[in-house]
Amino acid sequence: MYSMKAEDIIQQMEALRDDAQREVLMRFFKTAPGEYGAGDEFLGIRNPTVRLVAKEYALLPPDELPSLLRHSWHEVRLCGYLILLARYLRLASPRLRDDSSAIALRDDIIRFYLSHLDGMNNWDLVDLSSPKMLGHWLLAPSEWMPTAEHKRQLLDEMAADGILWHQRMVMVSTWYPSRMADPSWALRYARRFLHHPHDLMHKATGWMLREMGKTCPEMLAAFLERHADIMPRTMLRYAIEKLPERERRYWMGHGRKRHAPTL
Repeated sequence: MYSMKAEDIIQQMEALRDDAQREVLMRFFKTAPGEYGAGDEFLGIRNPTVRLVAKEYALLPPDELPSLLRHSWHEVRLCGYLILLARYLRLASPRLRDDSSAIALRDDIIRFYLSHLDGMNNWDLVDLSSPKMLGHWLLAPSEWMPTAEHKRQLLDEMAADGILWHQRMVMVSTWYPSRMADPSWALRYARRFLHHPHDLMHKATGWMLREMGKTCPEMLAAFLERHADIMPRTMLRYAIEKLPERERRYWMGHGRKRHAPTL
């Protein structure tokens, strides 16, 4: 019986290399010296194609995944994270929520995910894996970390480690709890990252506040009432993007108070 290998994926993806698209992606993901993605290497493969490859190799043996997650090609790493995500989601259905075997397997996947973050070096890798995988696990039963406090401590440690991509993982993982009408995660880390210096965290935090506002609009309004005048402008714009125009104008004006001259 044929056994899938990581090398099969790598060879297939290298055959899909598109040098023109590669240049576009390397500019888009800021890979020049001094930029946030400095040194990252792309093949020039669009995400829909990477997803198709990940689906084709859904049954890749687990011990082959590290070779993908550590690879120098960005799209190969993305493929590895997508395979891992698909495996998690197959265990995340409501029917399996409290199944003891599924709980153990989900914990194993999350532990594996968190122990293979060296290749997590750009926002798309974070955003295409953490919201649905790490985010779901925050509310799911776990034998490894059985309480919400255990999980908060884990995220707090990631938030404090100074690594931009780990911090973005923490913030965007609040997407799923917010979708389930639990705003506590988004509020906790939005407050924590309120004064973060990086624009990518301003965007992520504003995005997660906006998502929280879809199920808990009163909590978004309360957060804005307290913090709009000190929020980075990008964060504020992202947070209010889906509000009615009149409310957006109000909050943007509220935010401008911090720029008012002192007499």
